[in-house]
Amino acid sequence: MLPDLLLPLAGEYQIFNLFRYITFRSGGAMLTSLILALMFGDAFIRWLKSHQAEGQPIRSDGPESHILTKAGTPTMGGLLILACFILATLLWVPLKNPYLWPVLLVAASYGAIGAVDDWLKLKKRSSDGMSGRQKLLFQVVAAFLASLILIQLSPEALRYGVALPFVKDTLLYLGIFYVPFAILVIVGASNAVNLTDGLDGLAIVPVMIVATCFALIAYLSGNINFSNYLQIHYVPGTGDLATLCGALIGAGLGFLWFNAPPAKVFMGDTGSLALGGALGAVSVATRHELVLAIAGGLFVLETVSVILQVASFKLTGKRIFLMAPLHHHFEKKGWAESTIVIRFWIISVILALISLSTLKLR
Repeated sequence: MLPDLLLPLAGEYQIFNLFRYITFRSGGAMLTSLILALMFGDAFIRWLKSHQAEGQPIRSDGPESHILTKAGTPTMGGLLILACFILATLLWVPLKNPYLWPVLLVAASYGAIGAVDDWLKLKKRSSDGMSGRQKLLFQVVAAFLASLILIQLSPEALRYGVALPFVKDTLLYLGIFYVPFAILVIVGASNAVNLTDGLDGLAIVPVMIVATCFALIAYLSGNINFSNYLQIHYVPGTGDLATLCGALIGAGLGFLWFNAPPAKVFMGDTGSLALGGALGAVSVATRHELVLAIAGGLFVLETVSVILQVASFKLTGKRIFLMAPLHHHFEKKGWAESTIVIRFWIISVILALISLSTLKLR
C-alpha cells in the first residue's frame, strides 16, 4: 500500500524513491510487524486469558512436566502473529503484485482453520479439536486454489516443473501432476510446523530461520541479474515476497518475546498451520519447493518421527521412540526443555546454511 501511495510522489520528494527498493520495504515490514506485536502483545494476552480461564488443554499422555509447567497458559497466540504479519505485509508490499494474494490466502485460511480447531479444544477441554479429515479437507481446498493461481502466474517454461537443488537449468517436468505436488508442499509444510510446535519457542525460531532463507531466495529469484548470475530460475514478481517474509520474521520476533520460556502464550494451531502454509506457498511461488525440505529439515524430521512411530506401532505393536514427535522423545529421556529447544535451533541454522548453498553450488 505505501509503495502504491508514495512512489508517485518520488518526482517531487526524492526520499520516496526508497520505496522502490525491496530491501528497504523488507526492513520496514519487519520493523512494523515487530513493533505492532510488542505494542499489543500484553493486552492481547490479557484478553486471551479473560476468555480462556483454564488455558490450553494439556495432553494427558504427554510429558508429565507439562501438566505442571504449562497448565493455564492461553493459546491462539497465532492471531497476534497473523494480524501483525498481514497488516505489515499489506502496508509494505505493492498491492498490485499478484503473488501477494495467493500466499495471504493460504496464511489467512489456514489461520482460520487453526483458530476453529483451537476454539473447539478449549470448548471441549480436550486436546482433540476438529477431526483430522476435516482439517485436511479444508487445507487441501485452500492449497488447491492457491496452487492454481501460482501456476498461472509462473513463467510458461516453469509452469509445471520442479527445480532440482544443486543442478543448474534442470526442471523435473510433472505436467498436471504438479498440482497435487504443490498441494502436498503447502499442506505438508503447514502440518510439519504444527507437529513441531510443542515446546516454548521450538517452532517459531525455525520458522523465522526458514523465512529468512526464503526472503533471500525470493529476492534473488525475482531479480533477473542475480538469477542469471546464480543460474537459478528467474520468476518475475516474486521479489516482493521477500518483503512478505520480512513481515513474517518481525511478527515472529514479537511473538517470541512472549513465547520465550516460560511462555506467556502459545501460538496454537492458529499460528503453526498458518505459518507453515505461508512458507509452503512462498516455496511454490519461487519454485524452490525442494529447498524448503532442506531449510525446513527440522520440521521434516519431526514429521517423519511421527510417521515412523505410527507405522511401527501398527505393524509390530512396538514404538521406535519413547514418544513422538521427536522433541517429546528427548523430554522422556530426561533432557531439559531449554536444551532440546536450543539444540533444535542449532540444527535448523545448519540446515538453513545447507539450503542456501544450493543457490551457488550448481
